Amino acid sequence: MTTIIAFIDQIAIGIYFLIIAAILYSLYRFILWRGEYRSTYFELERDLSRYRQSNAITAVIILIEIAVIIVGIQLVVVPELQSDQEIEALVAAAEINDGVFVTPVPAPPAGGIDIEPEALPNSGEFTGQIQPTPTLTPTPVGTIIPADPIEGCESDEARLFIPANGMRVFQPIPVIGTAFTDQFAYAKIEIRGPSTFGNFQVIEDKSTEVRDRSEISQFVPSGYEPGEYEFRLMVFDVTNTLKAGCLVHIYISDPFPTLTPIGGDT
Repeated sequence: MTTIIAFIDQIAIGIYFLIIAAILYSLYRFILWRGEYRSTYFELERDLSRYRQSNAITAVIILIEIAVIIVGIQLVVVPELQSDQEIEALVAAAEINDGVFVTPVPAPPAGGIDIEPEALPNSGEFTGQIQPTPTLTPTPVGTIIPADPIEGCESDEARLFIPANGMRVFQPIPVIGTAFTDQFAYAKIEIRGPSTFGNFQVIEDKSTEVRDRSEISQFVPSGYEPGEYEFRLMVFDVTNTLKAGCLVHIYISDPFPTLTPIGGDT
C-alpha cells in the first residue's frame, strides 16, 4: 500500500492533466448532445440525447471525485507516511547499546591453590544405623525485618503467609493465605500506614472463600510511600460479623538499585 501511495504521489501531475482533459471532453460531449436534443423533434432521439447528457455529467462528477482523492493523498496521507518514516529512522538511530556485560572475576593467586586431600569416613562404620534427615522449614519470600508481633492469625479461617510479618516489599507480590468461615460472605484486605493518614484503606474485597493455601489477591506497593505498614485480612459472615482476622507488619521500600553492566574490551 505504501508503494502504491508513493507512486500516485509521483505521477499526480500527469493524473491531473488527464483528469482535466477528460472533464473538458465530457463537457464538450455534453454541449454537443444538448444541441442535438434541441434540434430534434423525435421523442426517441430526445430520450437518447438526455441519456447521453446524463452520462457526460456523471463522468465529470466522477473525475472531480478522483481529483479530490488524489489531493487528499498528497496533502494528508503522504505527509503522515513521511512522518512515520522519520520517527522510525530516529528510533533506529537512537538504539541503546549497553556494551558487553562483563562479570569481574578475581585472578588466581600467583602460587596457585593447594588443596589437601582429606580422607572421608568409612561408610562401613555407619552400617545398620538410621541417620535423621533434616526437614526443611518453609521460609517466606522476601527479606524479613524485626517487627511488632502479629495480631490474630490463630485460626485457619484468616491467615496470611505472604506477606509475612516483617517482610520488606518493594515490588508487586501475590497475597497468599486462607480466608473462609461458616456462612461466608466476603473477605477484606486492608492496609494502614504513612500513605493512608492513619486509617485502614481497602485494597480488595474478596467475595469467594479460599479454604486451601493459595493466592487471594495481588498487592502493588508502588502507590504507597516507603515506611512501616499494617497489612490485615478480615473475614465476615452473612450477618456482616467479623469472624476471623490476621494482621502482619510489613515494610514498603523503594526498589533496590540494579547494577548496570560496564562495557569494555574483551
